[in-house]
Amino acid sequence: MKLKLTLLLFAFISTFSIAQTKTGTIDSDYIINIMPESEIVIARSQEYGARLDSLFSIKMEDYQARVKDFRDKEKEMGALMKKTLVKELTELEQDIKQYQDNGNKLMQLKQNELMRPLYKKLNLAIEEIAKENGYTLILTTNGNQFAYIDQKFDVTKLVMAKLNIKEPEIKEPAQN
Repeated sequence: MKLKLTLLLFAFISTFSIAQTKTGTIDSDYIINIMPESEIVIARSQEYGARLDSLFSIKMEDYQARVKDFRDKEKEMGALMKKTLVKELTELEQDIKQYQDNGNKLMQLKQNELMRPLYKKLNLAIEEIAKENGYTLILTTNGNQFAYIDQKFDVTKLVMAKLNIKEPEIKEPAQN
C-alpha cells in the first residue's frame, strides 16, 4: 500500500513538472498608441467631441442669456414671476449639468467603439504569437505591478512585427 501511494505521489509530481507554462509579457498600450489606425481613432474622437461641445455651447449661451435677462429685469418683476424664473433657471442649470455628464459618457462610449477594432486586431496577433512560440500565458505590463519581468519573454516586438508596425524613431535633442 505504501508503495502504491509513493508511486501515485511520484506520478502526480511528475505531471506537474512536465506541464510547465511559458509566460510572456506585452506592452499593449504602447502598441495601440503607435498603430497607424490610432491616428484615425483620435481624429474621429476629436470630431465627435467637437460636435458635443458645440451643442453644449449653444445650451450654455442660452442659459447665460436667460440669466442676464433675469438680472436685468429682476427689479421690475413680482415675487411670483421671480420664483417661476428662478425655478426655470435652476432646471436649465440641472439640464446643462446632466447634458455634460451624458456627454462625457457618450464620449467614452464612442472612444471604446472606435478602439474595439484595434484591440481585436492586437488580440489576434497576440494569440498567433503565443501559439507560434509556445506561450501558455501572456500578461500585459500596463496597470499591473510586477516586481520583475525578464525582457526575453516580452513579446511586444514580436506582435509589432506581426502587425507590420515599426517602432518610432527616438529623435536626439539638438546640440548647441
